Amino acid sequence: MAVPAWLWLATIAGLLVLLAVDLFIVDRKPHEVTIGEAARWVVFYVGVAILFGLGIWFFAGGTPAGEFFAGYITEYSLSVDNLFIFLIIMTTFKVPAIHQHKVLLVGIVMALVMRGIFIAVGAAVIAQFSWVFYLFGAFLIYTGYKLARTDHEEEEEEYKENAALRFVRKVFPVADQYHGSKSFVKIDGKRFVTPMFIVMVAIGTTDLLFALDSIPAIFGLTKEPFLVFTANAFALMGLRQLYFLLGGLLNKLVYLSIGLSVILGFIGVKLILEALHTNSLPFLNGGEPLHVPTIGIELSLSVIVGVLAITTVASLIKVRRDPAAVKHVGEAHHEEQAKQPGQ
Repeated sequence: MAVPAWLWLATIAGLLVLLAVDLFIVDRKPHEVTIGEAARWVVFYVGVAILFGLGIWFFAGGTPAGEFFAGYITEYSLSVDNLFIFLIIMTTFKVPAIHQHKVLLVGIVMALVMRGIFIAVGAAVIAQFSWVFYLFGAFLIYTGYKLARTDHEEEEEEYKENAALRFVRKVFPVADQYHGSKSFVKIDGKRFVTPMFIVMVAIGTTDLLFALDSIPAIFGLTKEPFLVFTANAFALMGLRQLYFLLGGLLNKLVYLSIGLSVILGFIGVKLILEALHTNSLPFLNGGEPLHVPTIGIELSLSVIVGVLAITTVASLIKVRRDPAAVKHVGEAHHEEQAKQPGQ
């Protein structure tokens, strides 16, 4: 799939317009996002992604479109798991409800820029070293195994500020309280960063850590950087509203980690099979490709959608039969956080 420079520029411009609408119109007056408002925006962003995919289908054919949709669904579903951590961060920093949308928006824009760099580097590495798919595949299988054994309550207890946050706190003085939606403020003639800025950095850098598994996963579905980037962009842009829409439902997805681990493991196997099919490592089969079956995009898309559907239904049945199974993410931090947000 040959992507001309003008299409890259037009796509990025379109994404910037969507972000501008969200930032300057939706957030013009800070407010607590209602479920109805979040639902409308989720439908809007999903609709835009579907139209984009149909456009790819019309102009480039079914295979690239299938790769885009598989990548988009995978990235979106992996991002849902991120929401548990976002909720913990919001609770830890006691972010006022009326400012949570802006925090997520700016944090995710930061993450999108950093993911763009990751994608560019990943595409360059893959173009030069096809054997990197062996590493990607093994990493995804290992990550899927770890994810299946992860308990979000344990994640909550182990959450600590990352190196980027510690660096910001070391370089800049941090105000003790929020000052509306401001990221910087002057107090007694001295400039401080506010807890609002700190939590934006926390959201952006935390999402970047999640990209360590999601970027290899989508490269397992398509090797086209344009599709990788747009799938990531649409998934991230729709993530903020999903945060408010899911609400209590998020804690009811008790089997989500298992479902995502199956998807990561499946894509990991797919990557390794493709690496074997195009093998060039001299110590393996004399540097010649191996005749192994490969997994097409149609089967990949079916498995991803099927696993997510089964995971969601099974989770809802589980919590209906056993209400105690609902995860109370964020409550421990809310009860134990005694310090001021900026400290």
